[in-house]
Amino acid sequence: MKKIELIWREILETGVKNPVFEQKKLAQKFHFSTSTVFAAVSPLRHIGAVTVTGRNFRITNLEKILLYWATHRQLNKDIIYQTHVDAPVLEIEGLMPPHTIYGAYCAARRLLADAPADYEMVYVYASDALAIQKRFPPSKQSPNLFVLAADPYVAAFGPVTPPSQTFVDLWNLPHWYAKDFLDAVKEKFYGFL
Repeated sequence: MKKIELIWREILETGVKNPVFEQKKLAQKFHFSTSTVFAAVSPLRHIGAVTVTGRNFRITNLEKILLYWATHRQLNKDIIYQTHVDAPVLEIEGLMPPHTIYGAYCAARRLLADAPADYEMVYVYASDALAIQKRFPPSKQSPNLFVLAADPYVAAFGPVTPPSQTFVDLWNLPHWYAKDFLDAVKEKFYGFL
């Protein structure tokens, strides 16, 4: 994920409780330059999703931030390994090494405590795909297991991607059942959409 996407995720995940952010504190938290934070906030300001006052900015429209990120996310660029596993998705998920973070359908199923539809693709985040590749060797069949590069901060959210990232990842998937998952995540976490 791009640095600006990490900032958007932080804004979305913490902005519900506290909609005011100080750009310098965000830069310090992620060890980014303030210009990187400015680059993340600037397009949000232009679409009216935040208002900037001096060193701070305030969320004025959470929905716009979420949808802006969803339309700018390029999920396929984060894939570091993919393969086909001839097993049911729940079995594949259960065989993941420790410290794997579940994303997309796998994350939504856990966040919702149920899957709104059957699904055939497993998306996970890992900082290193080697352990996963050892368990699930390369295959020439159409892939159903996708390993995405984990950013250094995603593990702080636990074993699943947070709701905002789950929403954004689902938005970017082409499978017919992605809409069912997206609608269920919207209903539970983003009733304003």
